[in-house]
Amino acid sequence: MAKINRRARSLINDFREFALKGNVVDLAIAFIIGGAFGKIVTSFVEDVIMPLINPLVALPGQDWRTISIGPGIALGRFFGSIVDFLIIAFVLFVTIQALQKFKRQEQIATQAPPPDPNVAAQERLTEALNHLTQTLATRNPQL
Repeated sequence: MAKINRRARSLINDFREFALKGNVVDLAIAFIIGGAFGKIVTSFVEDVIMPLINPLVALPGQDWRTISIGPGIALGRFFGSIVDFLIIAFVLFVTIQALQKFKRQEQIATQAPPPDPNVAAQERLTEALNHLTQTLATRNPQL
């Protein structure tokens, strides 16, 4: 019974550590914001974009949302979903590009400046002299 309690506690502790890691919390927040963003994009497409496109794609007397081929094949809703996807993909592309640019700038700022070539040459010469001194001392112990 003690082993089961110990295992259950370690499982709960492991899950707590996993769930409270930044990546999981960030993913949950991104999922919630993504859902809200999807609704905004859908509204933008249905209420702003498609009324502008509707005169170009609509059949006489039909709204773009009701365009269909045969029973049950709703092309209008499908076209709206395609436009939703393209807008979301474009926004994600722009966002990822901006984040990558920010990370590159951050990496450049955190990189150490290159060492002075004169200092590096002096260090190499000092190491060579120390090595030479040790070699001479082992060959001729009287020095």
